[in-house]
Amino acid sequence: MSSEPTAGKLRANQLGVPAIVFLVLAAVAPLTVAIVVLPLAIALGNGGGTPVAVLIVAAALLLFAIGYAQITKELVNTGGFYAIAVKGLGRPAGLVTGLIATIGYNFFVAGATGTLGFFTGVVVLPALFGFEVHWFIAGAVLFIVAYLLARAGIQISAVVLGIALILETLVLLCFGFSVLIQTGFSFEAFTLALGPEVLVGGSIWIGLLLVATAFIGFEATALFSEEAREPRRTIPRATYTAIIVIGVLHAFVAWAIVSAVGVRDAQGVSLDHLEAGDLTLGLVDQYLGPVLGIIVLVLLVVSLFAAQLAFHNSAARYLYALGRARILPRWLAKTNKRGVPERALVINLLFGILVAAIFAISELTVAEPLPPVVTLVPVGIGFGTLAVMIVQAIAALAVVVHFRRTGDRRWWSTFIAPGLGFLALGTISVFALINFPLIAGSEETYVVVLPWILVLALVGGIIYALVLRAKRPEVYEGLEADLEKFEETPVS
Repeated sequence: MSSEPTAGKLRANQLGVPAIVFLVLAAVAPLTVAIVVLPLAIALGNGGGTPVAVLIVAAALLLFAIGYAQITKELVNTGGFYAIAVKGLGRPAGLVTGLIATIGYNFFVAGATGTLGFFTGVVVLPALFGFEVHWFIAGAVLFIVAYLLARAGIQISAVVLGIALILETLVLLCFGFSVLIQTGFSFEAFTLALGPEVLVGGSIWIGLLLVATAFIGFEATALFSEEAREPRRTIPRATYTAIIVIGVLHAFVAWAIVSAVGVRDAQGVSLDHLEAGDLTLGLVDQYLGPVLGIIVLVLLVVSLFAAQLAFHNSAARYLYALGRARILPRWLAKTNKRGVPERALVINLLFGILVAAIFAISELTVAEPLPPVVTLVPVGIGFGTLAVMIVQAIAALAVVVHFRRTGDRRWWSTFIAPGLGFLALGTISVFALINFPLIAGSEETYVVVLPWILVLALVGGIIYALVLRAKRPEVYEGLEADLEKFEETPVS
């Protein structure tokens, strides 16, 4: 008797629009974006015009989402972009997309382990309790907690993430409205953004690239389609809601930051605070007081933990989907009694801790080790961001090709909008590839060569697809058969 496990099924009909939106927005980690990403975009990008950069990226993603929503009405699959690429561009493209997405999400989780461990063990614990814990120990312990929550079921994850998201959002709204009441918002952020002083002052492209990292995670809506209630309606609504909420919240906070320091001075002030990374934290202290400043530090750890949990769930579902399709070992396509891809969660946990351990051990070889936020985090978060942006662009192209091949007559929703989205995402991906050391925040050799892993995944994926077609045709054919169709259920 074969010992190969039977592919289990994810538990269906668990998640509505709010739950999926919580899962997605928690992955975006709005408080982390406000403290880390937005000041970086203001400093290195287009300064006081950053709120406009946020809205431009949101508009591009909404264009993509129009076509994305249409194709998710025709299939339900936890493979996300892998499934969309198979449907639109064929099996080899889908295989490549799945590999790149899986690599990206797994590296993202590894990088998040460093961020979570550093802020918890090195920043928050000393500030609150007077003692420090090594970042690797703190990060590994909290990652294990995230694994246990994910293993308990996606509904529990959604509740935990929802609570974290609400707390983060409340703090950011309090900060933004405090700036609005005490100082007022400056409309120069929008009027000057249309002219050379802000739009071209600095680099609009770098600003767009950095802002794009603040949206990574919205695309995970389709990953939960097999666990959603009425996915034909739930996934499109969750996708639109996620992009709009992310865009409005990020733009609001960015507008508050540049208004607080002065739109014309925003870039210079951000550059002065770049090394310490304390621009937003200082403004929170100024406008909300030191007590809330401490609360924000605690919530930053909560925000990072929520992001870790969300991306842990997403990475596991890509591993599960590729295992079920037999691209990766079918052993991964086994769920526990709660309908959770437990084995895929374990692999992601081990991968993240192993990568973090490599960087922790490397610290022992140097006299003055650098913190993980300038070593591990650039590798994990930067590389993961680049991979996800590339698969977004591939998925946008797949949407256009699929609906043109089927002769769909809805030109706006299935051609023009997703086509414009593809052009925008493709452009952002190209510039991200060219400027990857800046995106990753490091010029180290191992960071510069990282994008070549994606090239190897591209070439290796194509070769693997050809081998499957020649040697294991049943697996090759199954790449498309794995796409589950919607079945109309009569209403009783």
